[in-house]
Amino acid sequence: MTCYEEILKMTREREPLVQCITNFVTVNDCANIILAAGGTPAMSHVKEEAAEAVQKADTLVCNMGAIEDAQAMILAGKEANRLGIPVILDPVAAGGTSLRRATAKQLLEEVHFAVIRGNASEIRSLAGENVTGRGVDVSALDAVTEEKLPEAVKTVELLARRLKSVIAVSGKTDIVSDGDRTVLIRNGCATMSRITGSGCMVTSLIGAFCGASPKRPFEAASAGLAVMGIAGETAESLRLSKGTGNATFRNDLIDAVFNFTENQLTEEIKIEVYRE
Repeated sequence: MTCYEEILKMTREREPLVQCITNFVTVNDCANIILAAGGTPAMSHVKEEAAEAVQKADTLVCNMGAIEDAQAMILAGKEANRLGIPVILDPVAAGGTSLRRATAKQLLEEVHFAVIRGNASEIRSLAGENVTGRGVDVSALDAVTEEKLPEAVKTVELLARRLKSVIAVSGKTDIVSDGDRTVLIRNGCATMSRITGSGCMVTSLIGAFCGASPKRPFEAASAGLAVMGIAGETAESLRLSKGTGNATFRNDLIDAVFNFTENQLTEEIKIEVYRE
């Protein structure tokens, strides 16, 4: 059994409690993807109870789409750090506005994140690079292409070393690095970008996997991106065969995670070791 299979199996056996402070646009999808993977979601976001609520959690997911809940993220994140509970960050539109840049900076200064998962524009912003992303979407100029891959990997590895976090960049080619080890994952499909919340869902999925295997954030992040990508491919196959659209695709995506098997992960993962 591979480490990725083990993480999927452990998530279903342990049913980790994942506290999510996430945005109102995707809160239902995030809760459902956690349930589909075998975890238990808790969507508490009120700052007055954030630190107390995280004490019973196995992992904490902080989604900057809920920019108004930044103080709750800091309070919960500090308590999670104190307790040794892994904290996951989704830096939604981190470079989009001065408020988001300042909030991302504050979060990184006050909380240690086991995993940070974002698109290329968001991760480049955290690294201090100039970005051209618009809203929550990655820009064409920031997107990771084969030609830009070495440069993108270098940015990710340097940021991972500086923050002592696993950095996961999702896109056509996903990049995961802890600063020493780096892998590329090439699963997924274009329709995943045509639904709201695919990024938020994969961050929540990584949160569930980290909750089940807190000592292996690199493997958990890699497994999360792979499972989400393969589930997207399954949903896309159904969409094309049935002639349906993006609304049905979203439901089929969550169903694919629910029905995911350990063997499927081993057989369908498209992973390349870039550095080990």
